[in-house]
Amino acid sequence: MRDCPRRRPGRRTAGQPAVPDEAEILSQGLRAFAELGYDGTSVRELAKRLDVSHNFVNDRYGSKAAFWRAAVHGALNQIKTDIEAAIAQSTEDECRLGNVVRAFYRAAAQQPDVNRLMADESNRESERIDFLHSMYLEPVLTTLEPTLHRLVQAGRLPDVPVHVLFLALTGPAIALTQGPLTHRLGRAPDADITRDADALAELVLLGLLR
Repeated sequence: MRDCPRRRPGRRTAGQPAVPDEAEILSQGLRAFAELGYDGTSVRELAKRLDVSHNFVNDRYGSKAAFWRAAVHGALNQIKTDIEAAIAQSTEDECRLGNVVRAFYRAAAQQPDVNRLMADESNRESERIDFLHSMYLEPVLTTLEPTLHRLVQAGRLPDVPVHVLFLALTGPAIALTQGPLTHRLGRAPDADITRDADALAELVLLGLLR
């Protein structure tokens, strides 16, 4: 008897829509986790959004937790790469810090789902915040830390713990994803979000650098 081809996990039968490609699957998953939170995002809800069978996520990724890591890793890795490239662009500490802040704010503006997810996960202890810290936050901060220390020693930045500086630099980025609020405060719906990110970065740097 000949070998019959095995059905791929989540694959549709004839006449049904094709399974989205990997990039679309991860993007849709990231959006769901950002909008609903991890606990509020069921496997059934993910399957509904992806228009696939209810067992698709578990068959392809093994679990909801593994799918969350896959969805988050690609987006965060790209942001980490961009920030590390911004650090490497200049040997001058002040310019390096400015490049990093602008890159970080642009990433927050252009990938709001990542920013929302980070803000939500930062509020609770979990394996997910450990993942975010070890895979993204810690490597970026470790790379940037010598620059921050030198600027503090030179009197260009306030002499406060590094984690306070980190919060001062990253905290305002959350506002870039608060569309419903900023629209009520006067921001036009069609405003250039990248331009807003650059303006916010300059304002924060102006307030911190002496």
